[in-house]
Amino acid sequence: MPSTLRALLCLGLCLSQRISAPKQTLPKPIIRAESTYMVPKEKQATLCCQGSYGAVEYQLHFEGSLFAVERPKLPERINGVKFHIPDMNSRKAGRYSCIYRVGELWSERSDLLDLVVTEMYDTPTLSVHPGPEVTSGEKVTFYCRLDTATSMFLLLKEGRSRDVQRSYGKVQAEFPMGPVTTAHRGSYRCFGSYNNYAWSFPSEPVKLLVTGEEMLNSPQPPPPCPTRSPKGCPESDGEGVQGTSTSWEPSWSCEEEHQKQEGGGSRERN
Repeated sequence: MPSTLRALLCLGLCLSQRISAPKQTLPKPIIRAESTYMVPKEKQATLCCQGSYGAVEYQLHFEGSLFAVERPKLPERINGVKFHIPDMNSRKAGRYSCIYRVGELWSERSDLLDLVVTEMYDTPTLSVHPGPEVTSGEKVTFYCRLDTATSMFLLLKEGRSRDVQRSYGKVQAEFPMGPVTTAHRGSYRCFGSYNNYAWSFPSEPVKLLVTGEEMLNSPQPPPPCPTRSPKGCPESDGEGVQGTSTSWEPSWSCEEEHQKQEGGGSRERN
C-alpha cells in the first residue's frame, strides 16, 4: 500500500475517532448566596461557586450571559471562589449560575440561583385572622397590605425563607392557611413585589401561636455535610432576611479564600 494512501487512511481514522468521542465535562459546581439570597438595595451580595481543587478559572453568569471571572492564584489549594456584587439593585437581581475550568475541561453549568433585591418599595403591613393565637385544627388567613400599588405579595416563615408563598392583588393579598397544626407555629413576614426579584421592605413580624396539639415527631437532625462542601455545613433551614432581624439567620457561609484572587471582579450590566 502506498505510503500516501496509508497516511490518508490513518488521518481519516483519527478524525473519525475524535468526532465520535463523547464530549467530556467536569461535574457541575455548587452555587450559593453567602448569608442570604435576599439582599437590601445598595448592599453587597456575595455568591460562592464551589467547584474542584485545581480549577484555574471560575465564571459567573447572569441571566445566561457572562458577568464576572475569577482566577485563583493557587488553584490547587482551594475548591471555590467568591463573587462580590456591590451596590445591589434591580438590574443585578435575577438568576445566576457558575462554571469552572480545570486544564482544558469545563464543568457543567451549576443549578440556577435566584438573587433578590429588597427594600425597593414601602413597608407592607401583615395581619392574621382570626388572631395570632389559635387552636390546632382551625383555619387562619394572613393579610398583606401595601398601599403603594403592586401586583404580587409574598409570605415567608422564619427559618423557611426558601418556601415562599405568593398571592396577587392590587393593594392587598390573602394567604389562607390550615387546618393549622403546631408545625405552623412561628414568625411570618410579607413583602410586596412587581416581579420575582425586586421586593419591598419586609413587614414587621407576626408570630402565630398554635395550641392544643403536641408534636408527634421529634425534630430531625440536620443533614450531614456534603462530601464536596467546604468548611462548615449548611443549616437545616433556609436563609434569613439580611438586616431585618437577628432571628433570620443565614444558612451557609462560603469558605474564605485566603489566597488573593487574580483577574476577578464583576462586570456589571448597564
